Amino acid sequence: MANESTGGPPRIVVVGSGFAGFECARRLRRSLRGTGARIIMVSPNDYMLYTPLLPEVAGGILDARFVTIALSDALPGVELVRGAVDSIDLDNRTVHVTDCEAGAEVLSWDRLVFTPGSVTRLFDIPGLLDHGRGLKTPAEALYFRDQLLTQLEMASRDTDPRDARARRTFVVVGASYAGTELIAQLRALADSAAARQGLDPTAVRFVLLDAADKVMPEVGEKLGAQVLDVLRSRGIEVRLETTLTELTENSVTLSDGTVLPTRTVAWVTGVTANPLVDSLGLPTEKGRLKVAADLSVEGHPGVFAGGDAAAVPDPRHQGSITPPTAQHAVRQGRTLARNVAASLGVGEAKPYAHRDMGLVVDLGPGFAVANPLGIPLSGLPAKMVTRLYHLFAMPSPVNRWAVGLAYLTDLLFPRPLVSIGLATESQAQFAVSQGIGARN
Repeated sequence: MANESTGGPPRIVVVGSGFAGFECARRLRRSLRGTGARIIMVSPNDYMLYTPLLPEVAGGILDARFVTIALSDALPGVELVRGAVDSIDLDNRTVHVTDCEAGAEVLSWDRLVFTPGSVTRLFDIPGLLDHGRGLKTPAEALYFRDQLLTQLEMASRDTDPRDARARRTFVVVGASYAGTELIAQLRALADSAAARQGLDPTAVRFVLLDAADKVMPEVGEKLGAQVLDVLRSRGIEVRLETTLTELTENSVTLSDGTVLPTRTVAWVTGVTANPLVDSLGLPTEKGRLKVAADLSVEGHPGVFAGGDAAAVPDPRHQGSITPPTAQHAVRQGRTLARNVAASLGVGEAKPYAHRDMGLVVDLGPGFAVANPLGIPLSGLPAKMVTRLYHLFAMPSPVNRWAVGLAYLTDLLFPRPLVSIGLATESQAQFAVSQGIGARN
């Protein structure tokens, strides 16, 4: 089926429903109201995922629904085409889409907004694709929650001490934002389970690995040292300048030769641009599509890009590109909407600019670190700032309400210990959950 541009109202195709694409479509709805312009979003999902809260889904504090913003509710008037983009023909201005039932559709466009986001960065490590799991999707977050509770239950009945140790050992690779928050939340979930099952919490082992020599270098020396102290005070082993060299079903081998028995490995070592970038055949920087300061793609009028898949020049650091963070993606979405509208004669185009609002990192019960507007905070004050920030940043009142109630429940009651089994091991594999790393 082909949809062809007929010279009528402009057709704007937005590829991807992540932070940048979502914010762009939301702003375009307002700025182009009354112009007749059609805004078409192409995404395999019918929601925008608020990824910063996935560690709290894995830790059992939040329901996965609470961090998914329904596109039909948040973007009325925006047409949604659910499917995966197979290819983009820049010369003929078409996008080829395959839906979940293998049906094909070709969309024509007058303006293209390329925001497919990112995927987990993988390395050629034996066993990683089979036995490692990421944290970029609800399925992966639910898998970690169910896996931890299931393995603790199985360990309590296992007659082989080595197998029991493997079940009670959890390895997280990557000591940046997501990895550090994930291991802190899983530790809290394990402690809750141990207390209610009469198990010694020290029998549950958590190991955090990173090839760098610091935990969370993004937060600076002082806050980074506090993060390290908190993790270790909770019984989490932190091994820096160490990574994995091999994974099997029951163990991992570290770069220092240590073999750890484990059945659960989280691979959270950063992200890389969506593989769709490579299919365009356009110039890239650090694997991301090169764009001009106004987020346009040079040599292709009407094509714009932003978010994790785009190498956006950082105006605050000459010669650098912006890091792939949600904060930048949201702001780039606003710039994309402004400049796409300007290209259609509505408003004035401007280059991308941003003000760093700081960062927030939740480290489980009673502790967080944050530096709002450059002010370093830790402990309970940072915890309050972190939770208020997420409630403010979430672009849906229904989701804010649900997350706020969940936070209140977390203050008053112990976190629920429920393994629902919604995400199986196979569903959480990289090839299925993120569409990467599949063998030919």
